[in-house]
Amino acid sequence: MHPGVLRLIGYPFAPLSLFTGGEGLSLPSNAGFFVVLALFELGQEPSLLALFLEALERAFEGLVGLDDDLGHSAPLQVATPWMNNHYIPCDLPPGNRERLSGRLTPLITPAGALPVYTVVPFVAMLLAIAICPLWVPRWWESNRNKMIVAAALGLPILVLYMIRRPGALGAMAEEYVSFIVLLAGLYVIAGGILLRGDLQATPLTNTAFLALGAVLASFIGTTGASMLLIRPLLQTNRERTHVRHTVIFFIFLVSNIGGMLTPLGDPPLFLGYLQGVPFTWTFRLWPHWALQVVVLLALHFVWDTRQYTREPIAALRRDRTQIEPLRLRGALNVLCLGLVVLAVAFLREPWREAGIVVLAAVSLWRTPRAVRRGNGFTAYPIVEVAVLFFGIFLTMIPALELLRQRGGELGVREPAQFFWASGILSSFLDNAPTYLVFLALGQGLGLGREVVDVPHAILAAISVGSVSMGANSYIGNAPNFMVKSIAEEQGVQMPSFFGYMLYSGAVLIPLFAIVTVVFFR
Repeated sequence: MHPGVLRLIGYPFAPLSLFTGGEGLSLPSNAGFFVVLALFELGQEPSLLALFLEALERAFEGLVGLDDDLGHSAPLQVATPWMNNHYIPCDLPPGNRERLSGRLTPLITPAGALPVYTVVPFVAMLLAIAICPLWVPRWWESNRNKMIVAAALGLPILVLYMIRRPGALGAMAEEYVSFIVLLAGLYVIAGGILLRGDLQATPLTNTAFLALGAVLASFIGTTGASMLLIRPLLQTNRERTHVRHTVIFFIFLVSNIGGMLTPLGDPPLFLGYLQGVPFTWTFRLWPHWALQVVVLLALHFVWDTRQYTREPIAALRRDRTQIEPLRLRGALNVLCLGLVVLAVAFLREPWREAGIVVLAAVSLWRTPRAVRRGNGFTAYPIVEVAVLFFGIFLTMIPALELLRQRGGELGVREPAQFFWASGILSSFLDNAPTYLVFLALGQGLGLGREVVDVPHAILAAISVGSVSMGANSYIGNAPNFMVKSIAEEQGVQMPSFFGYMLYSGAVLIPLFAIVTVVFFR
């Protein structure tokens, strides 16, 4: 080919690489622009245009196999080309077979295996989320700095997939928008509900708070339930001197395990819903939820009863005399939360997202500012989530693709293995991308196609592990650190990062062993 053509359009045909979007010759929206631009420039030199059209014709002869009866076309494959929808094999044209098989196919076929190092940005993103709050806490507080990290790690993947498979970026962008819209909607609406009061802080009262939160978490989200109940719980216990254990159990139950029954409860489950898991499928997890909730509530009641007997007499006297009934403000937002549940259950995108945005706007419009001030409501937490998950969603694309292609090599095949592997990673990395990683791994094994291409038992193990074991550390789930910060603001001496893990290791690990024996043998 004439060197001028190569310099103009990029060897061996930059526009042609845009045609490889799957079966057949589906064009991205911007492909036509580049082709027309190339032809326009070539039109200034007729001889070059003739050479270009000749080369283009030969390229299409190599790309497309024509059948005399059907006349369908398809992209070239490495071995045998297949017809577009009918999958009819045909040979390459003899004149182009050697040249096009050796040069054109590897460059225009986007479905080749990814190198393993393409997961490095994803691993680095998760490590940054886990380590930076401990290593450089003051620097990491700025959402701008988080955005710098997310953009720097996501840029190589963005460039890779703009060249390799633009459609994957579009699909992931749609899931990201749906994910953030739901979280932001729940955060805004739940932030408009203010529960205030000071009950007598008996073991029964505290256990009832935890039980209520464990139920609400599945319907208004673990973040919403945590923000709604943590302040009245601390207000109720302000006269007591032994409160730390109650806040820790609150993190176990309300901020994590309680959100297991619906896709609204915890981000991993909503991501599963976006991947095609039916809305009602998570109701299957009620035995796993019930076993853990009942055991933890019983254990907390016994623990709190013992601590209650150690309280100073003066503290108990003040607790009995300083009683204030619970009052609820922002009742309109309770209705809005119910409508969000209905929108997620019965609508599809984009109507689902539009409905959630409208409900959040109504909440902001109709809720008095004093209510949100009473909840300590700010935009910072949801902006932080949006920034971090921008990096996570972008960098995890190659990781998910590799797991679907090569997941069988990891040796994780049994439900118990999925439960513990997804759970251990969820303890220290964010549980939402961990869920997607192991879902992709399960899909790559081809064990069964009962729901989203995995068996029910595997999906249950991934779901329970990702949701429950997020309670193992402060960084396992977003509400954990928020609850810790609010408790410390109210004067509760919370354990350190590793001190908290002593509690979770002593309480939760034996419980998870029981869950394994009962459900995932």
